[in-house]
Amino acid sequence: MSSLTNIPCRSRRVQRIGFILLLSAFAVVALAQDGSLRPPSSAVAGQAASIGTSGSGSATFYLIGPSSTIKRDVQLGQDISLAPKEIQAAGRYVAVVCSGGCTSAPFFVSPAKPASMIFLVHPSRAPVAQNDVVSGVAVPLDEYQNVVLAPTAIEFQLAAKGSAGSSRTIEAKDGVAWFRTSSGKSAGPLQVEASINDVTARRVVQQVASDPCHLRIKGERTPKGIMVETDPVRDCSGNPVPDGTIVTFTAKDGDETSTVDAPVKQDVARARIVAKGPVVISAASGVVMGNELRIGGQE
Repeated sequence: MSSLTNIPCRSRRVQRIGFILLLSAFAVVALAQDGSLRPPSSAVAGQAASIGTSGSGSATFYLIGPSSTIKRDVQLGQDISLAPKEIQAAGRYVAVVCSGGCTSAPFFVSPAKPASMIFLVHPSRAPVAQNDVVSGVAVPLDEYQNVVLAPTAIEFQLAAKGSAGSSRTIEAKDGVAWFRTSSGKSAGPLQVEASINDVTARRVVQQVASDPCHLRIKGERTPKGIMVETDPVRDCSGNPVPDGTIVTFTAKDGDETSTVDAPVKQDVARARIVAKGPVVISAASGVVMGNELRIGGQE
């Protein structure tokens, strides 16, 4: 039973394959006869066009495009009209007319003017004061989602709070324009905008503090131990590091060494160290070392 039910599907599949092979053959038949077809010299996606023909009598017309195939009856000697929806996909088309023999002629459809764009910016979060850390790429598209390959000037504008904005115009090559830039010195949103005439796309990169810089600590002995804390922890540009950044306190009490990891909360990291004798305490966060703090023994 299964083999019987598959016969119609296989038949239709064979018919489709045969039709495709036939059209492919049309595309390469009788190149010397291309003069009987006059394809458009500058067709644009989504705009009506026409193909001139010579001769007389009825014929079958095929149009083989990047995303569709069309078949209809035509009269030779009359122009064949192509509706806007029939040539919305940019690329190479082959027009074929068959009346006894077949004649073919290729032509190209160019993308329409930019109507939107693909705009990607990386990364979404970037540490401040880093060279070439932010990059972006823009790909202009027409209203039919064809990539606009013609040279197109794209303006990129960057603006961040507390700093002067900047802009640059880059010409898209083969449908792609890209840039790379450094992050600013202040934490906060960096707005990146790409525009082509009246087509605009916006993205935001969150600039965050870099690694801590100039780490300093202070402390005092209490009845419960030694309370030690940092000064407000900043990066080298003066931005507060985010809450949760880990500061490691290290205490050396004679031959014994102990460590405590403390997260930064509201710009400051705090820890309690249990030690009765004289102790030397230091702190580090990432690759940054802080000052040493010496506290005498318990009386």
